[in-house]
Amino acid sequence: MAKNVSPKDFGFGEDEQMLRDLARKFLDENLPVEKLRQLVAADSEAAYARGERPGWDKGLWKQIVELGWTGLAVPEEHGGIGAKWIGIVALVEEVGKHALPSPLVPTLCASAALNAADTTEAGLWLARIAEGASASLAITDARGSWDPADTDALASVGDAITLHGRAHFVQDAFKADLFVVSARRNGGTVLCVVPRDTEGLTLEQSHIHDLTRDQATLHFDDVHVPPGHLVSEDGVAALCAAWPAVLVTIAADLCGTSEWQLQTTVAYASERKQFDRQIGFFQAVKHPLVNAMVDIDRAKSLLYDAACQIDTAETDDDRLAADTAARMAKSAASDAARFASDRSVQLHGGIGFTWESDIHLYFKRSLHNQALYGDGVEQRKVIAERLMGPVES
Repeated sequence: MAKNVSPKDFGFGEDEQMLRDLARKFLDENLPVEKLRQLVAADSEAAYARGERPGWDKGLWKQIVELGWTGLAVPEEHGGIGAKWIGIVALVEEVGKHALPSPLVPTLCASAALNAADTTEAGLWLARIAEGASASLAITDARGSWDPADTDALASVGDAITLHGRAHFVQDAFKADLFVVSARRNGGTVLCVVPRDTEGLTLEQSHIHDLTRDQATLHFDDVHVPPGHLVSEDGVAALCAAWPAVLVTIAADLCGTSEWQLQTTVAYASERKQFDRQIGFFQAVKHPLVNAMVDIDRAKSLLYDAACQIDTAETDDDRLAADTAARMAKSAASDAARFASDRSVQLHGGIGFTWESDIHLYFKRSLHNQALYGDGVEQRKVIAERLMGPVES
Protein backbone atom coordinates (compact mmCIF):
# COMPACT_ATOMS: atom_id res chain seq x y z
CA MET A 1 0.00 0.00 0.00
CA ALA A 2 1.34 3.43 -0.94
CA LYS A 3 2.51 5.65 1.89
CA ASN A 4 0.16 8.45 2.83
CA VAL A 5 1.35 11.64 1.09
CA SER A 6 1.60 14.72 3.29
CA PRO A 7 -0.38 17.76 2.13
CA LYS A 8 1.35 20.99 1.20
CA ASP A 9 2.75 22.97 4.16
CA PHE A 10 1.78 20.08 6.46
CA GLY A 11 -1.86 21.04 5.94
CA PHE A 12 -1.31 24.42 7.60
CA GLY A 13 -3.80 26.62 5.78
CA GLU A 14 -5.70 29.88 6.21
CA ASP A 15 -7.85 28.57 9.10
CA GLU A 16 -4.81 27.45 11.04
CA GLN A 17 -2.98 30.70 10.39
CA MET A 18 -5.98 32.69 11.56
CA LEU A 19 -6.19 30.58 14.74
CA ARG A 20 -2.50 31.11 15.48
CA ASP A 21 -2.60 34.84 14.77
CA LEU A 22 -5.71 35.29 16.91
CA ALA A 23 -4.04 33.45 19.80
CA ARG A 24 -0.90 35.58 19.45
CA LYS A 25 -2.83 38.87 19.39
CA PHE A 26 -5.10 37.83 22.27
CA LEU A 27 -2.25 36.72 24.52
CA ASP A 28 -0.05 39.70 23.63
CA GLU A 29 -2.85 41.99 24.75
CA ASN A 30 -4.05 40.05 27.79
CA LEU A 31 -0.91 38.40 29.17
CA PRO A 32 2.19 40.57 28.77
CA VAL A 33 5.15 39.30 30.73
CA GLU A 34 4.64 42.03 33.36
CA LYS A 35 1.20 40.61 34.16
CA LEU A 36 2.57 37.06 34.17
CA ARG A 37 5.16 38.11 36.73
CA GLN A 38 2.52 39.62 38.97
CA LEU A 39 0.36 36.51 38.71
CA VAL A 40 2.96 33.88 39.53
CA ALA A 41 6.17 35.50 40.76
CA ALA A 42 5.28 38.59 42.74
CA ASP A 43 6.18 36.89 46.03
CA SER A 44 9.16 34.54 46.07
CA GLU A 45 8.49 33.59 49.70
CA ALA A 46 5.00 32.39 48.81
CA ALA A 47 6.34 30.35 45.93
CA TYR A 48 9.00 28.49 47.87
CA ALA A 49 8.85 28.96 51.63
CA ARG A 50 5.10 28.61 52.05
CA GLY A 51 4.50 26.33 49.08
CA GLU A 52 1.42 28.22 47.91
CA ARG A 53 -0.07 27.50 44.51
CA PRO A 54 0.81 30.08 41.86
CA GLY A 55 -1.90 32.46 40.77
CA TRP A 56 -3.81 32.41 37.51
CA ASP A 57 -6.33 34.73 35.90
CA LYS A 58 -9.78 33.13 36.02
CA GLY A 59 -11.22 36.02 34.05
CA LEU A 60 -8.73 35.37 31.28
CA TRP A 61 -9.66 31.68 31.38
CA LYS A 62 -13.31 32.62 30.94
CA GLN A 63 -12.38 34.57 27.81
CA ILE A 64 -10.43 31.56 26.53
CA VAL A 65 -13.49 29.37 27.01
CA GLU A 66 -15.62 31.93 25.14
CA LEU A 67 -13.10 31.81 22.27
CA GLY A 68 -13.74 28.07 22.07
CA TRP A 69 -10.19 26.93 22.79
CA THR A 70 -11.31 24.18 25.16
CA GLY A 71 -13.27 22.66 22.28
CA LEU A 72 -10.45 22.72 19.74
CA ALA A 73 -9.78 18.98 20.05
CA VAL A 74 -13.48 18.10 20.41
CA PRO A 75 -15.22 16.88 17.23
CA GLU A 76 -18.01 18.99 15.82
CA GLU A 77 -20.60 16.27 16.50
CA HIS A 78 -19.94 16.79 20.22
CA GLY A 79 -20.19 20.56 20.05
CA GLY A 80 -16.51 21.32 19.55
CA ILE A 81 -14.48 22.94 16.80
CA GLY A 82 -12.82 19.76 15.57
CA ALA A 83 -9.63 21.58 14.65
CA LYS A 84 -6.73 19.78 13.00
CA TRP A 85 -3.76 19.10 15.26
CA ILE A 86 -1.58 21.17 12.95
CA GLY A 87 -3.68 24.16 14.02
CA ILE A 88 -3.79 23.14 17.67
CA VAL A 89 -0.01 22.92 17.99
CA ALA A 90 0.34 26.34 16.38
CA LEU A 91 -1.93 27.77 19.06
CA VAL A 92 -0.13 25.90 21.85
CA GLU A 93 3.15 27.38 20.64
CA GLU A 94 1.69 30.80 21.42
CA VAL A 95 0.56 29.49 24.80
CA GLY A 96 4.16 28.44 25.48
CA LYS A 97 5.54 31.80 24.32
CA HIS A 98 3.39 33.49 26.94
CA ALA A 99 3.82 30.76 29.61
CA LEU A 100 0.04 30.90 30.03
CA PRO A 101 -1.04 29.68 33.50
CA SER A 102 -4.22 27.75 32.70
CA PRO A 103 -5.60 24.22 32.36
CA LEU A 104 -5.70 24.51 28.55
CA VAL A 105 -2.79 22.15 27.77
CA PRO A 106 -4.00 19.33 30.07
CA THR A 107 -7.54 19.82 28.74
CA LEU A 108 -6.33 19.29 25.17
CA CYS A 109 -4.45 16.16 26.26
CA ALA A 110 -7.50 14.80 28.10
CA SER A 111 -9.67 15.57 25.06
CA ALA A 112 -7.32 13.50 22.90
CA ALA A 113 -7.77 10.52 25.23
CA LEU A 114 -11.56 10.85 25.27
CA ASN A 115 -11.61 11.22 21.51
CA ALA A 116 -9.55 8.05 21.13
CA ALA A 117 -11.92 6.17 23.45
CA ASP A 118 -14.61 6.65 20.78
CA THR A 119 -17.61 5.68 22.90
CA THR A 120 -20.99 7.28 23.52
CA GLU A 121 -19.97 7.99 27.12
CA ALA A 122 -16.74 9.65 26.02
CA GLY A 123 -18.71 11.83 23.61
CA LEU A 124 -20.87 13.13 26.44
CA TRP A 125 -17.81 14.21 28.41
CA LEU A 126 -16.27 15.76 25.33
CA ALA A 127 -19.42 17.85 25.03
CA ARG A 128 -18.84 19.05 28.60
CA ILE A 129 -15.32 20.11 27.67
CA ALA A 130 -16.59 21.91 24.56
CA GLU A 131 -18.92 23.86 26.85
CA GLY A 132 -15.96 25.00 28.94
CA ALA A 133 -15.12 22.26 31.44
CA SER A 134 -11.40 21.80 32.08
CA ALA A 135 -9.84 18.36 32.37
CA SER A 136 -6.57 16.60 33.08
CA LEU A 137 -5.09 13.14 32.66
CA ALA A 138 -4.64 11.08 35.84
CA ILE A 139 -2.73 8.13 34.42
CA THR A 140 0.75 8.23 35.97
CA ASP A 141 1.89 5.91 38.75
CA ALA A 142 4.26 6.52 41.65
CA ARG A 143 7.28 5.37 39.62
CA GLY A 144 6.67 8.12 37.12
CA SER A 145 5.54 5.65 34.46
CA TRP A 146 3.20 7.12 31.86
CA ASP A 147 3.11 3.91 29.80
CA PRO A 148 -0.58 2.89 29.70
CA ALA A 149 0.36 -0.78 29.54
CA ASP A 150 2.06 -0.47 32.95
CA THR A 151 -0.57 1.59 34.74
CA ASP A 152 -1.06 0.13 38.20
CA ALA A 153 -1.54 3.13 40.45
CA LEU A 154 -5.25 2.41 40.77
CA ALA A 155 -7.28 -0.76 41.26
CA SER A 156 -10.95 -1.40 40.57
CA VAL A 157 -12.77 -4.38 42.01
CA GLY A 158 -15.93 -6.26 41.14
CA ASP A 159 -18.34 -5.59 38.31
CA ALA A 160 -19.07 -2.11 39.63
CA ILE A 161 -16.00 0.09 39.43
CA THR A 162 -14.61 1.43 42.67
CA LEU A 163 -11.34 3.30 42.60
CA HIS A 164 -8.66 2.90 45.26
CA GLY A 165 -5.12 4.19 45.45
CA ARG A 166 -3.43 7.16 43.84
CA ALA A 167 -2.62 8.85 40.56
CA HIS A 168 0.56 10.91 40.53
CA PHE A 169 1.89 13.94 38.65
CA VAL A 170 -1.55 15.19 37.59
CA GLN A 171 -1.14 18.48 35.74
CA ASP A 172 -3.08 21.59 36.83
CA ALA A 173 -5.21 19.37 39.04
CA PHE A 174 -6.53 22.26 41.14
CA LYS A 175 -7.76 24.00 37.99
CA ALA A 176 -9.37 20.91 36.43
CA ASP A 177 -13.08 20.13 36.65
CA LEU A 178 -12.69 16.55 35.38
CA PHE A 179 -10.04 13.84 35.52
CA VAL A 180 -9.57 11.13 32.90
CA VAL A 181 -8.38 8.26 35.05
CA SER A 182 -6.81 4.94 34.08
CA ALA A 183 -7.50 1.99 36.38
CA ARG A 184 -6.60 -1.67 36.47
CA ARG A 185 -9.61 -3.94 36.22
CA ASN A 186 -9.70 -7.73 35.82
CA GLY A 187 -6.22 -7.80 34.32
CA GLY A 188 -6.92 -4.95 31.92
CA THR A 189 -7.03 -1.18 31.98
CA VAL A 190 -10.15 0.96 31.80
CA LEU A 191 -10.58 4.70 31.37
CA CYS A 192 -13.14 6.59 33.40
CA VAL A 193 -13.98 10.22 34.14
CA VAL A 194 -14.03 11.44 37.72
CA PRO A 195 -15.25 14.98 38.49
CA ARG A 196 -13.10 16.85 41.00
CA ASP A 197 -15.93 17.15 43.54
CA THR A 198 -16.53 13.38 43.66
CA GLU A 199 -16.87 11.94 47.16
CA GLY A 200 -13.76 10.05 48.23
CA LEU A 201 -11.40 12.00 45.94
CA THR A 202 -8.81 14.24 47.57
CA LEU A 203 -5.97 16.23 46.04
CA GLU A 204 -2.50 16.49 47.56
CA GLN A 205 -0.49 19.38 46.17
CA SER A 206 2.96 18.59 44.76
CA HIS A 207 5.84 20.99 45.34
CA ILE A 208 7.19 21.86 41.89
CA HIS A 209 9.39 24.69 40.66
CA ASP A 210 7.26 25.58 37.63
CA LEU A 211 5.31 28.64 38.74
CA THR A 212 2.92 28.63 35.78
CA ARG A 213 1.03 25.47 36.77
CA ASP A 214 0.16 23.28 39.72
CA GLN A 215 0.54 19.53 40.11
CA ALA A 216 -1.06 17.08 42.48
CA THR A 217 -1.36 13.49 43.60
CA LEU A 218 -4.95 12.25 43.47
CA HIS A 219 -6.05 9.99 46.32
CA PHE A 220 -9.00 7.68 45.65
CA ASP A 221 -10.74 6.24 48.70
CA ASP A 222 -13.63 4.01 47.58
CA VAL A 223 -14.57 6.36 44.75
CA HIS A 224 -17.65 5.00 43.01
CA VAL A 225 -17.65 5.29 39.22
CA PRO A 226 -21.19 5.31 37.74
CA PRO A 227 -21.68 3.48 34.41
CA GLY A 228 -21.84 6.73 32.44
CA HIS A 229 -18.39 7.68 33.71
CA LEU A 230 -16.72 4.59 32.23
CA VAL A 231 -15.52 5.78 28.84
CA SER A 232 -13.38 2.86 27.63
CA GLU A 233 -13.07 -0.81 28.48
CA ASP A 234 -9.71 -0.85 26.66
CA GLY A 235 -7.82 2.00 28.22
CA VAL A 236 -4.47 0.86 26.84
CA ALA A 237 -5.68 1.07 23.25
CA ALA A 238 -7.32 4.46 23.85
CA LEU A 239 -4.25 5.99 25.48
CA CYS A 240 -1.89 4.56 22.88
CA ALA A 241 -4.06 6.06 20.14
CA ALA A 242 -4.09 9.42 21.94
CA TRP A 243 -0.39 9.47 22.80
CA PRO A 244 0.91 11.14 19.62
CA ALA A 245 -1.49 14.07 20.19
CA VAL A 246 -0.43 14.30 23.85
CA LEU A 247 3.25 14.39 22.93
CA VAL A 248 2.93 17.01 20.19
CA THR A 249 0.91 19.23 22.54
CA ILE A 250 3.71 19.22 25.12
CA ALA A 251 6.32 19.60 22.36
CA ALA A 252 4.49 22.65 21.01
CA ASP A 253 4.53 24.27 24.46
CA LEU A 254 8.26 23.55 24.64
CA CYS A 255 8.90 25.15 21.26
CA GLY A 256 6.99 28.22 22.36
CA THR A 257 8.93 28.68 25.62
CA SER A 258 12.21 28.13 23.77
CA GLU A 259 11.30 30.72 21.13
CA TRP A 260 10.53 33.29 23.84
CA GLN A 261 13.84 32.63 25.58
CA LEU A 262 15.75 32.94 22.31
CA GLN A 263 14.06 36.17 21.25
CA THR A 264 14.42 37.71 24.70
CA THR A 265 18.10 36.80 24.88
CA VAL A 266 18.77 38.16 21.38
CA ALA A 267 17.12 41.44 22.40
CA TYR A 268 19.24 41.60 25.55
CA ALA A 269 22.43 40.84 23.59
CA SER A 270 21.56 43.73 21.26
CA GLU A 271 21.24 46.18 24.16
CA ARG A 272 23.83 45.12 26.75
CA LYS A 273 27.28 46.56 26.16
CA GLN A 274 30.68 45.33 27.28
CA PHE A 275 34.06 46.67 26.15
CA ASP A 276 32.17 49.42 24.28
CA ARG A 277 30.35 46.90 22.10
CA GLN A 278 26.99 45.17 22.21
CA ILE A 279 27.66 41.70 23.60
CA GLY A 280 25.92 40.17 20.59
CA PHE A 281 28.95 41.25 18.58
CA PHE A 282 31.11 38.58 20.22
CA GLN A 283 31.23 35.10 18.77
CA ALA A 284 30.94 33.52 22.21
CA VAL A 285 27.45 35.06 22.36
CA LYS A 286 26.22 35.03 18.78
CA HIS A 287 27.18 31.43 17.99
CA PRO A 288 25.18 29.84 20.84
CA LEU A 289 22.20 31.97 19.85
CA VAL A 290 22.42 30.73 16.27
CA ASN A 291 22.74 27.14 17.53
CA ALA A 292 19.62 27.63 19.65
CA MET A 293 17.75 29.01 16.64
CA VAL A 294 18.75 25.99 14.52
CA ASP A 295 17.69 23.54 17.26
CA ILE A 296 14.33 25.24 17.70
CA ASP A 297 13.65 25.34 13.96
CA ARG A 298 14.51 21.65 13.71
CA ALA A 299 12.15 20.84 16.58
CA LYS A 300 9.36 22.89 15.00
CA SER A 301 9.80 21.10 11.66
CA LEU A 302 9.47 17.74 13.39
CA LEU A 303 6.53 19.05 15.42
CA TYR A 304 4.55 20.17 12.39
CA ASP A 305 5.36 16.97 10.53
CA ALA A 306 4.10 14.89 13.46
CA ALA A 307 0.89 16.93 13.76
CA CYS A 308 0.32 16.51 10.03
CA GLN A 309 0.79 12.75 10.31
CA ILE A 310 -1.76 12.62 13.12
CA ASP A 311 -4.25 14.55 10.99
CA THR A 312 -3.77 12.38 7.90
CA ALA A 313 -3.32 8.91 9.45
CA GLU A 314 -5.74 6.38 7.97
CA THR A 315 -4.18 2.94 8.55
CA ASP A 316 -2.49 1.25 11.51
CA ASP A 317 0.86 1.77 9.79
CA ASP A 318 0.07 5.48 9.43
CA ARG A 319 -0.80 5.72 13.11
CA LEU A 320 2.40 3.94 14.14
CA ALA A 321 4.38 6.34 11.94
CA ALA A 322 2.56 9.27 13.59
CA ASP A 323 3.51 7.94 17.03
CA THR A 324 7.17 7.69 16.00
CA ALA A 325 7.05 11.19 14.51
CA ALA A 326 5.51 12.57 17.72
CA ARG A 327 8.26 11.00 19.80
CA MET A 328 10.86 12.52 17.48
CA ALA A 329 9.21 15.91 17.93
CA LYS A 330 9.10 15.60 21.73
CA SER A 331 12.74 14.48 21.77
CA ALA A 332 13.93 17.37 19.59
CA ALA A 333 11.79 19.93 21.45
CA SER A 334 13.10 18.73 24.83
CA ASP A 335 16.72 18.92 23.69
CA ALA A 336 16.27 22.32 22.06
CA ALA A 337 14.54 23.63 25.18
CA ARG A 338 17.33 22.43 27.43
CA PHE A 339 19.96 24.21 25.33
CA ALA A 340 17.91 27.40 24.88
CA SER A 341 17.17 27.58 28.61
CA ASP A 342 20.80 27.08 29.53
CA ARG A 343 22.03 29.75 27.10
CA SER A 344 19.33 32.23 28.01
CA VAL A 345 20.37 32.17 31.67
CA GLN A 346 24.11 32.23 30.94
CA LEU A 347 23.97 35.02 28.35
CA HIS A 348 21.95 37.24 30.66
CA GLY A 349 25.01 37.23 32.89
CA GLY A 350 24.67 38.12 36.56
CA ILE A 351 20.94 38.81 36.39
CA GLY A 352 20.04 35.63 34.50
CA PHE A 353 19.54 33.45 37.56
CA THR A 354 17.85 36.06 39.75
CA TRP A 355 14.22 36.17 40.79
CA GLU A 356 13.85 39.63 39.24
CA SER A 357 14.65 38.31 35.75
CA ASP A 358 11.68 36.82 33.91
CA ILE A 359 13.94 34.16 32.39
CA HIS A 360 13.38 31.86 35.38
CA LEU A 361 9.63 31.61 34.67
CA TYR A 362 10.24 30.14 31.24
CA PHE A 363 13.25 28.12 32.36
CA LYS A 364 11.15 26.32 34.98
CA ARG A 365 8.17 25.75 32.70
CA SER A 366 10.52 24.38 30.07
CA LEU A 367 12.29 22.10 32.55
CA HIS A 368 8.95 20.68 33.68
CA ASN A 369 7.80 20.05 30.12
CA GLN A 370 11.08 18.39 29.17
CA ALA A 371 10.46 15.63 31.70
CA LEU A 372 6.69 15.46 31.28
CA TYR A 373 5.71 12.17 29.57
CA GLY A 374 9.33 11.43 28.73
CA ASP A 375 12.39 13.52 27.96
CA GLY A 376 14.48 13.30 24.81
CA VAL A 377 16.45 10.28 26.02
CA GLU A 378 13.30 8.32 26.83
CA GLN A 379 11.67 9.11 23.48
CA ARG A 380 14.78 8.06 21.58
CA LYS A 381 14.93 4.83 23.58
CA VAL A 382 11.37 3.95 22.58
CA ILE A 383 12.12 4.69 18.92
CA ALA A 384 15.33 2.65 19.06
CA GLU A 385 13.52 -0.34 20.59
CA ARG A 386 10.84 -0.05 17.92
CA LEU A 387 13.47 -0.16 15.19
CA MET A 388 16.07 -2.52 16.67
CA GLY A 389 14.45 -4.41 19.52
CA PRO A 390 14.85 -4.01 23.32
CA VAL A 391 17.74 -1.85 24.46
CA GLU A 392 19.66 -3.08 27.49
CA SER A 393 19.94 -0.53 30.27
